[in-house]
Amino acid sequence: MINKVVNNIEEALQGVESNMTFMVGGFGLSGIPENAIEALSKKDIFGLTCISNNAGVDDFGLGLLLKRKQIKKMISSYVGENAEFERQMLSGELDVDLIPQGSLAERCRAGGAGIPAFFTPAGFGTEVAEGKEVREYNGKPHILESALTADFAFVKAWKGDTAGNLIFKGTARNFNPLMAMAGKITVAEVEELVEAGELDPNQIHTPGIFVQRIFQGDKYEKRIEQRTVRTKE
Repeated sequence: MINKVVNNIEEALQGVESNMTFMVGGFGLSGIPENAIEALSKKDIFGLTCISNNAGVDDFGLGLLLKRKQIKKMISSYVGENAEFERQMLSGELDVDLIPQGSLAERCRAGGAGIPAFFTPAGFGTEVAEGKEVREYNGKPHILESALTADFAFVKAWKGDTAGNLIFKGTARNFNPLMAMAGKITVAEVEELVEAGELDPNQIHTPGIFVQRIFQGDKYEKRIEQRTVRTKE
């Protein structure tokens, strides 16, 4: 069995270059590959296209890359918590492709499954449909959406083994498993790394065949974008 564990973060990021396309897992700030993002933000790589459900916040997640203007294009479905993202988008510094969340998920899944395109009703009649082929199915118009793939996919799992098998926890399952399938090189960071054979095969969400590199991350903050609590009576 192939051991896919890398010795450090630098080895995990070997081969990343400017002008590449990256997929970055997570949902909001839940389940984002914090260690990989922080390390990428310290590299002199620019002109990146990032496919991610979110754009992080100003000082965390992909916000770190936006702050250094490493990203030239964001392909996302939700970007509402990042003031720097908003500034760059409105000033024209950042190219933004906003996609309905379900379409983004399916475009990533299709990329990993080898399906080049599919028809969906989501987005018809809006700017999302501009320039796209339209067909009618069951009396309803559908637009053609293309699959998404990336040079690198960076994902974060709860547990993983040395063969690259991954188990995700809670909200992290929304985008991480889909993106893990769609990267030419998938780098997984995990909270707990175990030997091959220790994970219950019935609990594995992403088989190791989709993962090229894996390492155990540390110092996870697990931030909450907006903490709302009741005031004391």
